[in-house]
Amino acid sequence: MSRYVFTSESVTEGHPDKICDQVSDAVLDALLAQDPASRVACETVVNTGLCLITGEVTTTAKVDYIGLVRGVIEKIGYSGARAGGFDANSCAVLVALDQQSPDIAQGVNEADDHAGDPLDLVGAGDQGIMFGYACNETPELMPLPISLAHRLSRRLAEVRHNGTLPYLLPDGKTQVSVVYENDQPVAIDTILISTQHISEIDGVSEEKAIRERISADLWAHVVEPATADLTLKPSKDGTRFLVNPTGKFVVGGPQGDAGLTGRKIIVDTYGGYARHGGGAFSGKDPTKVDRSAAYAARYVAKAIVAAGLARKAEVQLSYAIGVAKPVSILVESFGTGVVSNDALTALVQDHFDLRPGAIIDTFSLRKLPQQRGGSFYQDVAAYGHFGRSDLNLPWENVDAVAATLKAAQAA
Repeated sequence: MSRYVFTSESVTEGHPDKICDQVSDAVLDALLAQDPASRVACETVVNTGLCLITGEVTTTAKVDYIGLVRGVIEKIGYSGARAGGFDANSCAVLVALDQQSPDIAQGVNEADDHAGDPLDLVGAGDQGIMFGYACNETPELMPLPISLAHRLSRRLAEVRHNGTLPYLLPDGKTQVSVVYENDQPVAIDTILISTQHISEIDGVSEEKAIRERISADLWAHVVEPATADLTLKPSKDGTRFLVNPTGKFVVGGPQGDAGLTGRKIIVDTYGGYARHGGGAFSGKDPTKVDRSAAYAARYVAKAIVAAGLARKAEVQLSYAIGVAKPVSILVESFGTGVVSNDALTALVQDHFDLRPGAIIDTFSLRKLPQQRGGSFYQDVAAYGHFGRSDLNLPWENVDAVAATLKAAQAA
């Protein structure tokens, strides 16, 4: 019997790196909402009293970048006296956006391998490898450790926003360690929550007393509600529960640590449970396969598992800049497939169009910000891009294609 512990982490929307992801994706949303053909590669940096947006864009859209950035920061919760050294109303906002390189644009505008098909005309925006993954550990077909970590992070933000725990501040991290036996989750070993808070809670300022108060509140208002509907639940007796292990967490956010776009790629995907190609998502328009092909790879992997063709599936795609068709496609089922990996790969090649133009068209990736009131990519920038039950994400809707795969395999 194989027994091991696997751990994944998540961060809240107020984490410095996640602020950057949300700002970069808010810029993307604003540009695509006005001009769906916009080319965007937006990077964000935050530090004490500073937010810088930089990168390359090609667009006809007219955007008040400074007002947009301040709005994102305020929505997260960094405003007023409780904001510390990073306040939406007073922080410096610097904008340094240039136009995209014409050499890159040329390959994206007209693929090297096009043959008249309109979907052949969009070449990949860069070379690279992307992975998608799915497994049957949770209803959303995600690994349990990252699913639980995101649940806790979302709930941590919820009780801050709704005033249940008014002493909480925006920065925070969660981490969950799950015990596996024979590759099946059997227990929740450890839950770790680090959350920023004010220095005095209801007149109490002594460090040990504050930590005990936060620990009790988080178990009652975060851990228990976030896991109430699960069959496998944490327990006070059987699960180690760690809160703010350094003792206190008052100075946080960009005042405590600088942030950059794209530094939480494992949080954004599968929590380390599956491989990662290395490319970040946020701030990139859909021609960048780092983003669009990663969504497509998740779509393919989830469809394979939803169709009952494997209990676990990992899909690797690779692309060359300026070329439409993937250089390679590989499916790995880790010995759980009802057919061979070769057969699964052949099914994918027969039933999925994985050219960038086709992916963009299938998921309406250029139109979603406009269709959803100007905000789409910003909504997935925190708490993960996959397995989201709170958002209607097109790459998560696999019922129809899973039925097609099942029928094709039966035939």
